[in-house]
Amino acid sequence: MNEIEKLFTINEIAKILRVHSRTINRYIESGRLKASKLGVWRIKQSDLGAFLEETSNIRAKCKK
Repeated sequence: MNEIEKLFTINEIAKILRVHSRTINRYIESGRLKASKLGVWRIKQSDLGAFLEETSNIRAKCKK
């Protein structure tokens, strides 16, 4: 059976990342953070994880 993935609102993501909700809107508008418009914007947990991986500086440190 397929599990349903958790969806977050912009305000929930902003709280998790400790940034303003407008910053999350900018990430969505620029295409940096994937989101779906389901009445309001919703962000899948896996898309948040991919965003954090992409913006992490840990990969850069490992390449050296």
